[in-house]
Amino acid sequence: MTAPFERRDAPQLPDFSILKQLARDQLIYLLEQLPGKKDLFIDADLMTPLDRIAGVSILKKHEVDKLYKLENRTVISNSGQLCFLIRPRIDNVKIIADMVNADKAAGRHRKYKIIFSPEKLYSCEMVLEEEGVFGEVTCDEWAFLLLPLDEDIISMELPEFFLDYFMDGDQRWIYSIVTAIQSLYSLFGPLGSVFGVGRCSKIVFDTWKVLVDEKEGYRKDRTPEIGTVFLIDRDVDFVTPLCSQVVYEGLVDDIFRIKCGSVEFGPDVTSSDKSVKVLLNSQDKVFNEIRSEHFSNVFGHLSQKARNLQAQYDKRQGMDIKQMKTFVSQELKGLKQEHRMLSLHIGACEAMMKKKTKQDFQDILNVQHSLLEGFDIRETISFIEEYINRQSPATESLRLLCLLSLTESGLTPKDYRSLKNQYLQSYGPQHLLTFWNLKRMGLLVEQQQGETLTAVESKMGKLVTDKAVGKLTDAFSSLAKKSHFRALTRKLSLIPRTDVEYDLRIPRDMAYIFNGAYIPLSCKVIEQVLQREGWTGLEEVARLLNGNEFADSVSGSLSELKPTVDSQLPILVVFLGGCTFSEIAGLRFIGKEKGYRFIILTTAITNSSRLMETVSEAKA
Repeated sequence: MTAPFERRDAPQLPDFSILKQLARDQLIYLLEQLPGKKDLFIDADLMTPLDRIAGVSILKKHEVDKLYKLENRTVISNSGQLCFLIRPRIDNVKIIADMVNADKAAGRHRKYKIIFSPEKLYSCEMVLEEEGVFGEVTCDEWAFLLLPLDEDIISMELPEFFLDYFMDGDQRWIYSIVTAIQSLYSLFGPLGSVFGVGRCSKIVFDTWKVLVDEKEGYRKDRTPEIGTVFLIDRDVDFVTPLCSQVVYEGLVDDIFRIKCGSVEFGPDVTSSDKSVKVLLNSQDKVFNEIRSEHFSNVFGHLSQKARNLQAQYDKRQGMDIKQMKTFVSQELKGLKQEHRMLSLHIGACEAMMKKKTKQDFQDILNVQHSLLEGFDIRETISFIEEYINRQSPATESLRLLCLLSLTESGLTPKDYRSLKNQYLQSYGPQHLLTFWNLKRMGLLVEQQQGETLTAVESKMGKLVTDKAVGKLTDAFSSLAKKSHFRALTRKLSLIPRTDVEYDLRIPRDMAYIFNGAYIPLSCKVIEQVLQREGWTGLEEVARLLNGNEFADSVSGSLSELKPTVDSQLPILVVFLGGCTFSEIAGLRFIGKEKGYRFIILTTAITNSSRLMETVSEAKA
């Protein structure tokens, strides 16, 4: 069976396993800079990504004696050498400084090495100096920026980039992102036309172009394995990640949390007292066939799969000894593995069905559809008020408030004050800062009096991008971040016609990933720009997206010519600020329809819960 969302004439994907090998080799090299036995302390956030690159056995081979999770508590280590693998965060550095100072106070002499990933920040060095341990430790960098989660998905594992850039305007990760893209450029040949939208995308592109110009020794005559590049900022489309996911992979992420391409299924899935960690990628045949399917189709598919497997087992009947030997050596192991994964995915479906059939889930989907279509807004607000007052999950209430604000271009002052007060009364005053964060990002805003300045919005948007962040008044900033969801919905036909029945089993467009109610804006913009080979005819859409659109070539050779899309090569789509599994399913659908093949490079995988937890000041 051909893999879902893949045409036989689709371009071949590059082999990204080399990225893991390069990251592993660099880490081994850094560990060997501290010869002899050593204990390794690992940042909790790096444990799962590290496991995908180098397991315990590889670390042991290179004289790592004991492994510890870096925590703010006393750990007794008898090793004469301590190595720390951490994210460049001040809290982490302070924990290390305390350990070094404790050793000094006890008269214990050791060697200390800090490996920062993906890069060392000046602020961390300052903390080491302030704590008086700068001369006691050696520092290095592990530029681990490209983790292949699957054959067509690469994550930079930089979830903090979203908050740092889109809320605080902090550009410290820009060069890391440029370095990641440049690594792909160096490994897989010269890239073709580059299209993008968003202020961050423009900064990344301009920085990348300078970097390429500096690399004079780069061979441009090598055969390219990746063609066109598309860069898109997360704040171009906040609505899509706030919508409930209903494709199988998205639902698994929403309910069980996929981390670095793997998920832990608990006893409710495994039907035993044990939890099982499962790698979710195209190597799992069962998962590969259902990952991008609407959830309503998955049970039927798994039932058919079970019958097919049983038929393959049953063909053992009547085999002679030679045939049985061939069957056992060539097929049985694969069938057993497939049977095991089938059982797990059926268990996951059953566990999700219990949650999905709850009235709350159905009600939220209905409310979400009303918001997207702009119907029954007063009834929707009443539902949200009731949802808040029942003290439903705080992140869910916040998500609905943000969807309401984004789809309605802000809340009326009366509604904003009322909903904000009810939320604070229900979940606590600590969320005051959460509302401030959401306002700064344009996720939950109050409509300004006399806000009918549509004629000057384009000029104001231009003004905001041309000035340094923080030098404009709140009024101008909110104007630049104002959502134009309704206008974009009409321009791009994001809401399918309601007079035609939508068959989720045979999807006719990307709307199937949201129950046939909505085509994701981010995917639609990408599709339109690639189809038109630029922004010609999309000028009004670009204006409504607050500008910063571009079409260029990183090599400069196409800058005077019309940029082109090479459908014979995979297209690299870079999401700056996170990407959802629903959007990945949407791009795979476009690929199937148009003959494209997409590679998704994202700063992190995100969903509505992660997004709301990131901006919430009341940490669990």
